[in-house]
Amino acid sequence: MDINELKSHKVPDFVIKKFQEQNISKLNPGQIKAIQHGLLDNKNLLVCTPTGSGKTAIATLAITKRLEETKGKAVYLVPMKALANEKYNDYKNLLKDTNYQVAISTGDIDSGSEWLSNYDLLILTVEKMDSLLRHKTSWISSITTVIIDEVHLLNDPKRGPTLEILLTLLKQLLKNVQLIALSATIGNPEELAKWLDANLVIDSWRPVKLHKGIYLNGEIEFS
Repeated sequence: MDINELKSHKVPDFVIKKFQEQNISKLNPGQIKAIQHGLLDNKNLLVCTPTGSGKTAIATLAITKRLEETKGKAVYLVPMKALANEKYNDYKNLLKDTNYQVAISTGDIDSGSEWLSNYDLLILTVEKMDSLLRHKTSWISSITTVIIDEVHLLNDPKRGPTLEILLTLLKQLLKNVQLIALSATIGNPEELAKWLDANLVIDSWRPVKLHKGIYLNGEIEFS
């Protein structure tokens, strides 16, 4: 799919322009499948594609289209502060010439953070989002899109239970929210997609071919 075809799906022009500045002229297979499975039609998705295959771009398409349509808020959930900072810098750059404002909150302080009501895209850790829900923050109802990065951490003994409860609450509280879950490694994608009430997108395309081998005594034998 050519990048310019995104205009017919009402993707904002500034997103298409940013892709073109990055010399991206065509969508990759995983991104095309995501669109075919309802990414731009407000459908929930579980996207399972390799590292570096363009999952962030999939999130960007969903976030920006919903911001344009609903004027609500988008939340990008990440498991770690370092990843939150990375995503914040990426989206701050993307939105710098628009009317949309992005904020990041990864603080350990347990609070409602009402100041976040002034922003359109929020980059939050799972623990921060959990805190916001428990404090019944006033602007929660304005969230229309939630991206869950590294969703396979549902299986993590420490962080998994918090993420599971968080997603359960979001589905109950936000009836019209679009959930986009992203991961490179999920052992039970069909089961997880069913639980999320999401369409499953699986693709093996990667920008660099992966070679598997065994390293022993200074030598690698590829399979």
